[in-house]
Amino acid sequence: MSGFSFTFAISKYAMFKAYIFPGQGSQFPGMGRSHYEGNAFARRFFDQANEVLGFKLSEIMFNGSEEDLKQTNVTQPAIFLHSFVAYKMIDGATPHMVAGHSLGEFTALVVNGTLPFEEALKLVSIRAMAMQRACELNPSAMAAVLALPDEVAERICKEITDETGEVVVPANFNCPGQLVISGSNAGIDIACERMKLAGAKRAIKLPVGGAFHSPLMEPAKEELAKAIMSTNFHRPFCPVYQNVVAKAVKDPEEIKQNLIEQLTAPVKWTQSIESMVQDGATSFIEVGPGKVLQGLINKINKNIAVESIN
Repeated sequence: MSGFSFTFAISKYAMFKAYIFPGQGSQFPGMGRSHYEGNAFARRFFDQANEVLGFKLSEIMFNGSEEDLKQTNVTQPAIFLHSFVAYKMIDGATPHMVAGHSLGEFTALVVNGTLPFEEALKLVSIRAMAMQRACELNPSAMAAVLALPDEVAERICKEITDETGEVVVPANFNCPGQLVISGSNAGIDIACERMKLAGAKRAIKLPVGGAFHSPLMEPAKEELAKAIMSTNFHRPFCPVYQNVVAKAVKDPEEIKQNLIEQLTAPVKWTQSIESMVQDGATSFIEVGPGKVLQGLINKINKNIAVESIN
């Protein structure tokens, strides 16, 4: 009994820091410039990324327009690079658990020791180009649905798919009252109208290239799977809470499978944050461009401390 009490006391009063990393949509012109110009150590990672990718990613990040940065083959490596460099600039960073929203999961896997920086960057690039090709193969869309219960939105998605054959699925469970759906252009148009009729405050298409986290990404999933399965994943020093399962994972083979499944499965962000809190997270640090995740966490659990580091 005394051993149990001691363990409980430790877990109750320990401070567990959770580091989280943003995904596509957080990019902005000039991103990463201050790190590049202000720190020689950071500059090394930008130069390395340019060499690995075979084009001047840093030039587009620093001087490109919003349109330039919206290209998936640019957006994903740019956000990954910015987030990783921002993390490396934190003195004494000691994550007890990590997570990333969609693309951000790759940054989380570098931070917790699962992947080396260069290998992760290569996978991010392959992922981005594969997703771009899948978008061109199947013109499709995503939409944000606000202030509608998740179960209602899920039911409407299923009804549309059953009735019309059009693909419409939940893609991102971002926070209570904010769900993103994904599917064919026709399916999303129908869904937006039905969501509003069902009581959604808003149901509006998003400016993205295609139906991410849906069955329409299957061609990209197959391509990414080959690259992931041929890459050596290490056992991490702290767990990653993966989008697909919304729970702690440390087994490298399980991490691989979940990372592959993520392309066609929904991002369970709300559930992931809730699991991290349940497992002892006392504070969250969002690292990377923007403050999107900080806003989402405030809506998931307003009692949890959260900050952003850019």
